[in-house]
Amino acid sequence: MSGGLPRRLGALLATVCAVLALTATPGHAANGTIGQREEVCSQDLFVRTAPVGAWMGTLYRGQTFLVEGPRSGGYVYGFAYGHVNRRGWVQDGWFC
Repeated sequence: MSGGLPRRLGALLATVCAVLALTATPGHAANGTIGQREEVCSQDLFVRTAPVGAWMGTLYRGQTFLVEGPRSGGYVYGFAYGHVNRRGWVQDGWFC
């Protein structure tokens, strides 16, 4: 009986590692650098009219945001490219 437990634990650990490898987001997301056009690393990133303001669009992983500043309450102002194509605020810390 004790021989089967390590084998089952090993199989469970391998399964968990495989699932995490497929679903984990990049661990290198960072704050944006003012003056830089940054790539979005999160699955989606809401563009707002003000920090914690009304939603006006969504950027998706791989799309870009020109960080213009200023920063306020964990948000940063700039230009959202792609289908949003306008200035607004996004939550900082979600850039590659």
